[in-house]
Amino acid sequence: MIESKRVIRQRYRLSTYLTLLKWAYNWILHLLARVLLGGRNLRPFLHRLRGVKISKGVFIGDDVYLDEDFPEAVEIHEGVVIGPRCTIIAHTRGAGRIVIEKDVAIAAGCMIVCGPGQTLTIGEGSVVSAGSTVSHSIPPFTLCGGPRLKAYGRVSVPFTFNTSYQDFKRGLLPIRRGHREQR
Repeated sequence: MIESKRVIRQRYRLSTYLTLLKWAYNWILHLLARVLLGGRNLRPFLHRLRGVKISKGVFIGDDVYLDEDFPEAVEIHEGVVIGPRCTIIAHTRGAGRIVIEKDVAIAAGCMIVCGPGQTLTIGEGSVVSAGSTVSHSIPPFTLCGGPRLKAYGRVSVPFTFNTSYQDFKRGLLPIRRGHREQR
């Protein structure tokens, strides 16, 4: 009987309702950010309202899932391009932290997952190819790809909105055989 009174008291506490309101607010903003137009302005703005740290000049594609439980654990720097249907999750049985540095390009369908207490960093100017799964940090200016992530080359010209594909392709440098980074 005493336990049921405790449950009833907790049900009517103001903090319980505030938690539910915060969850509903976050869920609605996240849903709107996934389906509305405006990859350069509206989607980043809605994610900022949710608590994601997003700098200027970021493009977020259609149906991008940014962590719903810990949005404050995701940090996106200037000039980042995130392709459609990417998933960025900053928790797996506990909160981690994901930092996407300046001028990173993440192609369509990538999944970026961080473990508890881990800080996963995608280095400045890196490019992650389509359909890749990232669970470890990526060094700056690296082209990574494949379902099982590995480095394919060094990036000397970041792949941003101001860079043509031909310039980016000409700027790729091979990784020497003895220094190949495998993840």
